[in-house]
Amino acid sequence: MTAVVATKRPRKVKAGKDDLVLRGISYLGVTLFAAFCALPFVFIVSASLSSESAIMRDGFGLLPNEFTFAAYEYIFKAPQQIIGSYVVTITMTVAGTALGLFIIAMTGYALQRKDFPFRNGISFFIYFTTLFSAGLAPTFIWISRYLELRGSYLAVFLQLLMTPWLIILMKNFVRSVPHEIVESGKVDGAGDFRIFLQLVLPMMKPALATIGLFLALGYWNEWYLSSLYLGSTVEFKPLQYHLYNLINTANALRNSVAGSNVSITDLPSNTLKMASAVVATGPIVLVYPFVQKYFVSGITVGAVKG
Repeated sequence: MTAVVATKRPRKVKAGKDDLVLRGISYLGVTLFAAFCALPFVFIVSASLSSESAIMRDGFGLLPNEFTFAAYEYIFKAPQQIIGSYVVTITMTVAGTALGLFIIAMTGYALQRKDFPFRNGISFFIYFTTLFSAGLAPTFIWISRYLELRGSYLAVFLQLLMTPWLIILMKNFVRSVPHEIVESGKVDGAGDFRIFLQLVLPMMKPALATIGLFLALGYWNEWYLSSLYLGSTVEFKPLQYHLYNLINTANALRNSVAGSNVSITDLPSNTLKMASAVVATGPIVLVYPFVQKYFVSGITVGAVKG
């Protein structure tokens, strides 16, 4: 005969009144804070769907005043340009984030290896660039004259690929990876590159997600380098630079008709800025929920000094 062992199911502890009240207050506080954070974006969307005359007369509101798509029509009046700008920006963001993550991860891992003889010297040079930089003029001469990259997307792409702060962040995070894992890989006969790919890299997901988000935001929001090195030499400009040019063109047109018989309230200015913010911010906002669970842990772990 076989003995049947009865297993007791853990009893559910019923929440008391105080717990329910505290939980309700917590949920209410979080909801109010989330609404407070979302409020500025609601104002932006509302203003982008309002007419310019209503914005100048009544200001901003939670609901659109004199509902219109005039600002979006102005942005998308040349659809091939805006689509081309999206393609350029998405391509640079995806490729730059992937390649930058791989290089930064390898750099942080190598600088943290105790058997790497030059790690202190290289770390010093990386840290030194956070205190002193060459400046705009030498960088421009180096990129345009010596590398001959002016007018090429690489002039923007390469400069955003790595930053010293992200390398330092990755290096600090790699300190939390147990060194015994590397030693076990060596015992099994794996090489350094295989150890990095198969053992260390999977343990760096929080740092990869955090740094990847910073890299993606840097590429997505870039417009200044594009104005320096691209200008009018390329057909399709990055999205932010294209929207920047649209706003400047609208402002110039608005100033040119000032004093004439044309009403400046019919020309988009404030609504165009808000619509540009929606067009530029919307896609990248959708990416954040996928990396949010790694974001806080990546920042806190990477910020701890070992």
